[in-house]
Amino acid sequence: MIRQSKTAMKSTKSVKMIWELAPDLQRRIKTLISALELAYINPRRVIVFRSYGSKSRAYARIWSLPRIWQQALKVEPHYCLEVLSERFDRLSEGRQKKVLLHELGHIPKNFSGSLLHHGRMRRLSDDHSSW
Repeated sequence: MIRQSKTAMKSTKSVKMIWELAPDLQRRIKTLISALELAYINPRRVIVFRSYGSKSRAYARIWSLPRIWQQALKVEPHYCLEVLSERFDRLSEGRQKKVLLHELGHIPKNFSGSLLHHGRMRRLSDDHSSW
């Protein structure tokens, strides 16, 4: 068995994730939904966060509120759209728009609180590439 010195071992300290509301991106999402006439998406129930400290390679991700939680909490369907600041903020405005559209494409037309997988989702960024 080969032993490594403590200094050669990888640090196991975890970085604390931080989420902040992102009002600037919230406005952009509202504008995109309106401009693209995505009437099935209620922009007041898509809450946008900017996160810090993630080690993920993603630019953004969308989180759902499953039906069982909706019933338990007696709330309507909601979605949280999270952009990972370390990666998303470095993108050009056009690329950011494509990422936001990609995440909105995961929302089904019935706005139920579920998410569409990549094979079944609407390709909004492809549909509106010239926009």
